[in-house]
Parts: sequence; structure tokens; C-alpha cells
Amino acid sequence: MTVGFYFDMTRCIGCKACQVVCKDKNRLEVGTLFREVHTYSVGSFPDVQGFSYSFGCNHCESPICLENCPVGAIYKAPDGTVVQDQSKCIGCRMCVMSCPYGQPKYFPEKGVSGKCDGCYGIRQAGGEPACVAGCPNRALEFGDIDELKKKHGGKLDEGSITVLPDPSMTHPHVLIKAKDCAFDDSAKEINW
Repeated sequence: MTVGFYFDMTRCIGCKACQVVCKDKNRLEVGTLFREVHTYSVGSFPDVQGFSYSFGCNHCESPICLENCPVGAIYKAPDGTVVQDQSKCIGCRMCVMSCPYGQPKYFPEKGVSGKCDGCYGIRQAGGEPACVAGCPNRALEFGDIDELKKKHGGKLDEGSITVLPDPSMTHPHVLIKAKDCAFDDSAKEINW
């Protein structure tokens, strides 16, 4: 079994509830996020559309953060979750600098980095990741990637929307049901 996220862009309203519950669960300081929601506009007046994208660690098949960690502080759990042991982290920030998705974050006050672990402890106790539980529109799911593919079928864009780096680099475990406008190269982020 290999786990990952499913994100239904057609259900996401950009409310940032997933971002807030993740921040709360992880007790993150102001300005630090493990899950982020960005809203984009595409097209030009009068034909403007928008979409929101919620993203966190993609628990990649080939995680560059793990590959570049010189002390082995990042490892893969048996289910494929990419986890970090902060007690081993030396604060070199190699994981921060190498992740194409910008996911590991550096905590200067602690001198270490940290990242989403898919709420590994909560899942081991039978729960689901905080971001999934906190989404009011059920735009996020987490589970076995093969099961998510079977369940959602149809056209799933495995990390290939306009705002993401080339997925062939890390083979992210994220399945996306994208809005058609998410493939428009004119996407511009809306900052609230």
C-alpha cells in the first residue's frame, strides 16, 4: 500500500479550513504553513475564471527531500508516508531548498526543519489527516493511492496542473480532479 492525497478542485471553494486545522494541529508559528491554499484567476475580462488549489506534502514516490537529507532525518514510513524525525535534523535546510513543492519549512527558533507527515500519528490511531477532516466540502481525501484511483476514476491529473512543477521529477502521490481552467497558462495568483 502506498498512501497519498486526492484533491477535488471542483469542490474547493478556497475557504482555507484545511490550512487552518493543519496549522492548529501542528502548532505552527505565524507565517509557517504545512498545507496552503492559493487562489488563481485565469483569462481576461470579461472571460475570467478562477480556481483554488490546496497543497501540502505530496509524499512523493521519489522524495528529493529524503534523498538530499545528509543525516537521515527524513524517511519513508511503511505505508509510503514521507516523515521527518526532528530529533535527527541538524537544520542544514537541504530538504527545504530541494523540494520543488516548497513543503519542508525551516524553524529558525528551533534550528530544525519540519514538514507534513500526513498526520501519521492520528492515522495510526484510526483517524484521518486534520486537513481532510477539516474540509467542509470534502475536497480532500487521504488513503491508498490505488484505492483512490479506483474510487474516483475518470480523468485524474496526477500533479500536472499549471501551477505545479513537472511531476516526473518526484512522482508525487497526489491525484487531482482539476477544473479545466487550471490548465490555462495565464493563471495568476490572487492574494487576499
